[in-house]
Amino acid sequence: MKTLLRSFLFLLGAVAVLCTLLIFFGVSDKPDIAVGWTLTRDDITRAKKILHEGSKTKPDELGVIELTQPDLNLAANYLLNRYRKSAVIIELKPKVVRFTITMTLPKNSLGQYLNVSFRLGNDNVNELPSLTKFKVGKFLLPSRFAAFVIKKTIRYTSLNDYFILATHPIKYVHIEPEKMTIIYYPSLETITQARNFLTQSSDNPKLNIYQQKLAEIITQHDPAWRLSLAELLKPLFELAYQRSTLENAIEENKMVIMAINDYVNKKETKKLLPTPTSKPTTEKRYSTFLYKRIDLAQHFIGSAALTASVNGQVAKVAGEEKELSDAQAGGSGFSFIDLAADKAGTRFGELATSLPENARKIQKAMSGIKDYTDFMPDPRDLPEHMNEAEFKQRYQSIDSPAYQALSKQIDDRIAATPIYKAE
Repeated sequence: MKTLLRSFLFLLGAVAVLCTLLIFFGVSDKPDIAVGWTLTRDDITRAKKILHEGSKTKPDELGVIELTQPDLNLAANYLLNRYRKSAVIIELKPKVVRFTITMTLPKNSLGQYLNVSFRLGNDNVNELPSLTKFKVGKFLLPSRFAAFVIKKTIRYTSLNDYFILATHPIKYVHIEPEKMTIIYYPSLETITQARNFLTQSSDNPKLNIYQQKLAEIITQHDPAWRLSLAELLKPLFELAYQRSTLENAIEENKMVIMAINDYVNKKETKKLLPTPTSKPTTEKRYSTFLYKRIDLAQHFIGSAALTASVNGQVAKVAGEEKELSDAQAGGSGFSFIDLAADKAGTRFGELATSLPENARKIQKAMSGIKDYTDFMPDPRDLPEHMNEAEFKQRYQSIDSPAYQALSKQIDDRIAATPIYKAE
């Protein structure tokens, strides 16, 4: 009993020491590397391919993934920026991987950035890479001490499930200057767990609360009238405002957006993000409208959900990619109207989930809206139904001055709507 107690107290002390060092040496007003990662359409395509590479392997079969240094940097930046505005640089050396990470922090008196760097390596190819160097800011920590504290912290927190899921199927890692080769052997249980984690199980009680509220709204809706997206957003954000504090406002807003998107737009957004596999909120289902158009409501809330789950850059590029795809043969044509709804939804998702103060502001503002014109400007005068040839003739590409001018006009319209002016 005494030995167990001593071990526990030592662990607490070690964690406290590491946290203290992170605060005093890692937090700074200057980033080690510049944040503000920019995503391109090619990045989106490649990131999807990288992150879905492992899904090709069947249970109890040996799988191989080869990742170049650009692949690792793309995947790492994509994942890190889902949670905080961050930047990471990964370098491959013989038998060594070097990480340099800068993450933005919530407002505080110590500094705006957390700077950490570390190195993983394995001289023995039969062992998985281990921590060989760990720096907090400019302060170098003993690698064994840092590895011990990190390992124990993971083991006794909810991170343990993710750690097991990520590492146990891996059998071999070979690190070269040009690429990293990972050989893994997933079981059926591992794949099932991964799917459950990545799809954000619908057992979340907060999500269920908003789904129940949504069901009440649908039940009371008069079928003789169009169902406006504002009729869903306003009462759910009123509920979020009542339930929230600064500490949980962002999470509550995400649940609101996901619940509404799951009702309005589940099939459309399934290709872009893992929506909760929830039960239908009600037997009655109505199409949802903005400016008498179903597609505008779908684009708006779909982009908001994508932004809340991933980030605004992904939503922006995905929206443009969708319209360029529609311009090709067999598509509905490039639509600046749809793009305007994508942009407005992205801005809405950013404001609702960026900072706790913004999350509270949008809850209050959405609780008092009159109708959808308060959050979505009228885009119906914008060009649409352009095939690929017509789009190229009028706008050349999305980088042309003509395209950028119209894109800015849309941004200005969004900024002038009441919900964003209140920001």
